[in-house]
Amino acid sequence: MSLMKPGKTGIPRILDATKYSWQGLKGAWLGEAAFRQELALAVLLVPLAFVLGGTTAEIAIMLLTLGVVLMAELANSAIEAVVDRIGSEQHPLSGRAKDIGSAMVFIALLFTGIVWGTICYFNFFT
Repeated sequence: MSLMKPGKTGIPRILDATKYSWQGLKGAWLGEAAFRQELALAVLLVPLAFVLGGTTAEIAIMLLTLGVVLMAELANSAIEAVVDRIGSEQHPLSGRAKDIGSAMVFIALLFTGIVWGTICYFNFFT
């Protein structure tokens, strides 16, 4: 008995996975205002990281935090889509799932602010 999932393997699987990822990014861009806003903020902050970061490691950390925010927003959007797909009636577990997804984005944004603030503080005020 094979433990492998049926389906494509090798290069065809990688190509399909890339197509699905692109569809996910396109769907988030078209359907999620928060994703568009956070992506726009990231586009503005990427060049700023090269100005504010004092070392290559600091710049990398600053850029990685922006990626974490985008990943959190994508996960939150996926949770919301699944919950909305299940039904429109109010349910405590549906509300909890959406609230936890929102909290994930909030923590990612908070973490990003702390990292950027700390790096800027030590590079410009000490």
